Amino acid sequence: MERFAAYIDTHRARFRAELADLIRLPSVAAQNRGIAETAEFVAQRLRHLGAETRLLTADGGNPMVYATIGNGPRTLLIYDHYDVQPAEPLELWDSPPFELTERDGKWYGRGVADNKGNLMLRIQAIEAWLATQGELPIKIIFAIEGEEETSSRTLPAICRDYADLLRADGCLWETGGVDLSERPTVTCGAKGIQYVELVARGASYDLHSSYATFVPNPAWRLTWALNTLKGPDGRVRIPGFYDRVRPATEADLAALATIPANDNELLADFGLSEFLDGVRGIERLRRHLFEPTCTICGLVSGYTGEGSKTVLPNEARAKIDFRLVPDMEPAEVLHQLRRHLDAEGFSDIEIIDLGGEHPARGPLDAAIVQAAVASAREVYSSEPILYPTMAGTGPIYPLCTALGTPVASGAGCGYHGTRVHSPNENIRVADYWRAMQWMGRLIHHFARS
Repeated sequence: MERFAAYIDTHRARFRAELADLIRLPSVAAQNRGIAETAEFVAQRLRHLGAETRLLTADGGNPMVYATIGNGPRTLLIYDHYDVQPAEPLELWDSPPFELTERDGKWYGRGVADNKGNLMLRIQAIEAWLATQGELPIKIIFAIEGEEETSSRTLPAICRDYADLLRADGCLWETGGVDLSERPTVTCGAKGIQYVELVARGASYDLHSSYATFVPNPAWRLTWALNTLKGPDGRVRIPGFYDRVRPATEADLAALATIPANDNELLADFGLSEFLDGVRGIERLRRHLFEPTCTICGLVSGYTGEGSKTVLPNEARAKIDFRLVPDMEPAEVLHQLRRHLDAEGFSDIEIIDLGGEHPARGPLDAAIVQAAVASAREVYSSEPILYPTMAGTGPIYPLCTALGTPVASGAGCGYHGTRVHSPNENIRVADYWRAMQWMGRLIHHFARS
């Protein structure tokens, strides 16, 4: 595929400019910014590729960009998303978040790693294939949604309404890249999630803190409620929370044994002296991939600015995510949380449901997995690392598991230092071009598998 590689090299400046144009669109789903414009931009780029394109919607949600190209006997579904996380806190960025900026061999910008970089390089790699290899040997379906960063609220409905349009022989997921040891990674599943906001309320407005002698403080109320959710031993104390947890299989544990732990490198990068409970190696990996979590993601109440302000707040809020493993149900966890708070005397604490997704796993020996691994091996000249699942969450269940489609990640430009969801999100420039080679090889191997 020398002509394929040469085409990419020749068009690097244009490809970078296209990515910069996409980054410039502030498609923040949580803030309902730039969604329609970005969906149309992506649709137009796919039409320029030669794909048949349409927008799919359900329940008034953000549109999914749906496109098809190629007519081979196998069908590959490519899932990506065009929405991004909020850029705040803006003051922690070293360059404007919605401007693609190059520094020290890296491109910075909100969404460049998650997920606009992978989205654009896959489209560009297909352009390079068509220009140098001829017709695609497979049919490719693009499913590019605009709500991934807000728990893919309407994607399950789209998958139900348009199931016949989305069925495929394999799915290439949004993620992909290399780990700390610079070996490419392939994953075959994802944890689920249930995200909530807990709200405690007191007086109708903030009061002078001297009233704390007889006016309830919602910040304390919320603190006491949170203290019932998880013990010092790390166990979630909600009754029934672990009842559905599927234990790791022998195949799962065998896969863990092939994954480098990189404990010391992670500790240095995180600035820690040890991990929680001193866990290391394969036991840390087992926890990371196969155990559910309950995490306080944010707390706010009263005055948090510079200096002192003696105030008794009238409201306190906490955002919490529960990462779920098979066979846990997001709705059931939500009900368990409500029952638990009520039983502990906190029926006054409001629970706001911010969305949930089911956990999902795919077979490790599927054709798409084999293609992702074989192509990575050729491009990176090293043995890929196969993960049975990722510790993060994505809508694999409605798009793949429910439709019987095996899934694998790959052909991505990620690396450990991308700072996904954080200020100064970035990718390494060299990884972008190399991932395009991975994409080209993956098409070749999936067609032949």
